This record gives sequence, structure tokens and C-alpha cells, in this order.
Amino acid sequence: MSDDQSYELLGFDNVLLPVGDLAAAVDFYERAGFAVGFRFDEAGIALLKVGGETPGILLRQEEALGHRPPPWPSPRLWIEVADARTAARVLAAAGIPLLDEPFSVATGWTVEVADPWGNVIGFTDYTKRPELGRRP
Repeated sequence: MSDDQSYELLGFDNVLLPVGDLAAAVDFYERAGFAVGFRFDEAGIALLKVGGETPGILLRQEEALGHRPPPWPSPRLWIEVADARTAARVLAAAGIPLLDEPFSVATGWTVEVADPWGNVIGFTDYTKRPELGRRP
């Protein structure tokens, strides 16, 4: 491909998650440990911070969703944490139901939760392969 017909993937911007109720979604994600970067209720959006990175998770209210999970399988978004088993305990203590007990993956451990609209968020660590994580 010539230079004028190619492009470079530089990194993630925001990940958009559809939710049926912005206030309920912000409450859920704050209990799950996310900080709100900004909230614009009139536009039906809120940005959740993820680590020190500028992009984040953008919650976007979609009126048609209501309070039910969508009838299709949800993509899974995994976020790196220092220790997924600790995250599981903190999430459970905050009243966030775990989809399953923490499970072993090639790099460490992962635990997943789903918001009320079926968006699945995983918290994964690199305890088995610390050289691959953000904090070796």
C-alpha cells in the first residue's frame, strides 16, 4: 500500500457502552471503582476514567435499552488491575455481583461483572506474567 493509502493505529480513544439510564449507570460504575471524568446529562453521556490514560469508557444513554440486557451477546472489555482476586472481593463488598469466581488466564487472574444492560467488564491481572503488565 502506498503511504497515502495507509494509516497507523495509534491506540484506543474511548470505548462506548450503551446504557438505559445514565444516573443508574454512573452509580453502578462508581461502586465498581471507576471515577467519573465528566458527566453531561443533557447529552446522555458520562466518561469514566481508566488509570492515567486520557481515553476512557464513555457511557451513552440509549433510550431503547431501558433496564434490560440487550438480546445479543455483549463484547467483553477487560481492564488491567494489580490483583483480580482482590478486585473480586472489593466488587462483591460493594454489592456488584460477579459473573463467576475469579478464573485463571495465561497472564494471571480475571473476574467479570455485568452492568444492568449486559455490558461485561473484566478485571484482569498479570500476576503470572508481570513483565507484560503495566507495572512489571
